[in-house]
Amino acid sequence: MAKNPITIEVLETLDAIDRRGSFAKAAEELNKATSAVSYGVQKLEEQLGIALFQRQGRRSVLTSAGRLILLEGREILQTTARLANKAKEVATGWEPRISIAVESLQFYPAFFGVLGEFLKTHPTVEFDVCESVLNGGWEALEQGRVDLIVGSPGPVPLQKGYRAVSLTRAELMPVVASHHELASIAANTEALQGRLPEVGRVITHDTSVVDITRSAGLSSDGKHFYVQNIDQKVEAIVAGIGVGHLPRQRIQNQLNSGELVELALNESSVFEHYLAWKISHKGKGLKLLTQKLSAVFG
Repeated sequence: MAKNPITIEVLETLDAIDRRGSFAKAAEELNKATSAVSYGVQKLEEQLGIALFQRQGRRSVLTSAGRLILLEGREILQTTARLANKAKEVATGWEPRISIAVESLQFYPAFFGVLGEFLKTHPTVEFDVCESVLNGGWEALEQGRVDLIVGSPGPVPLQKGYRAVSLTRAELMPVVASHHELASIAANTEALQGRLPEVGRVITHDTSVVDITRSAGLSSDGKHFYVQNIDQKVEAIVAGIGVGHLPRQRIQNQLNSGELVELALNESSVFEHYLAWKISHKGKGLKLLTQKLSAVFG
């Protein structure tokens, strides 16, 4: 049986070239000579009998076949990385890497403060933090893309093998920019109710891909302006693009300065949200981290 020419080293080389944009920069990242990187790619092309790169001006870009190998290869690289991490975890009880999805509504200074304190005593543990919205966190946890979710809204999915800790409830309040046309009637509930159907809504995308997406806050009347996270939503509302619910703790400065004005809709919402992980995850790092997060947010 012929030896497979597609090795982990070759996949790492293709990945570096694609991310860095050139053979020279990839060689710098991989701590190799540029000629060694070029030779590795050329050798693979000869063994497969196909072209992996083609010239476009001064740049080398992947061919369709090269792109296929890279995309499939990245999955292999991720799998081997997880395998190495699992082996270390089995040997020591401490996982070398913890992946976390943080709900966009969360108060980031407190969250990163906990991670900073954790790293003072356990500096070898790596963190991979991403942002989630609504069902997106639960989906990421179920699919194994993250080890922990922080602040995902309830209800907790049943019969999934999750351990969930209820966190301090988050208050969402309807607001508008001080220069928006609604600001002049912000305290008039009756007038607001009559105008709302014609006013645009700023809505944060649910990051769920497979599960049914959801929304929260104001009704779905009016035109929609979609954003990816709460920071974008804050800026869009401050710019006067529309109205929407925002967490009080994330916009207290804008409320104090007068940039944002609360709407008297009697629609301030308080959501239950959770810290959750799979019961099957036995790593010492995750156990300690969840204790620290629960102490701060619980």
